[in-house]
Amino acid sequence: MPQPKKKTSHSKQGHTRHHWKAILPSLVKCNHCSEMKHSHKVCEFCGYYNGLLILQTANSK
Repeated sequence: MPQPKKKTSHSKQGHTRHHWKAILPSLVKCNHCSEMKHSHKVCEFCGYYNGLLILQTANSK
């Protein structure tokens, strides 16, 4: 069986691997406004995170 003449670099190895998959972000329901939001992120609709107002938005009360 033929052998490679030179070692394949880490960069070249990464281009030949096709084992990765694109994953969908996990969405959870906001405790404050019940809108769907990204897990462990500030809610874009109401601006609350973990019961605290973090961002002042037009929809925040």
